[in-house]
Amino acid sequence: MLYRKNLPIWKRITRVIAGAAMVACGAVGLKGLALGYLISGVGVITTVTGFVGFCPMCSFAVRRQKSK
Repeated sequence: MLYRKNLPIWKRITRVIAGAAMVACGAVGLKGLALGYLISGVGVITTVTGFVGFCPMCSFAVRRQKSK
């Protein structure tokens, strides 16, 4: 199934950087704790949505990227 991208490029870049920071914080800063695994998991999801360019929650809230 193909999805229409609903994130602008600046938001995609921000999500990739923030997701990588969350993964690093969870894996290094809170190593071995359940909270660290939770933060790392959320960071992975955030990074993937940044790379793909589609956010399911933005789609659910009917946010669409403006057409050029």
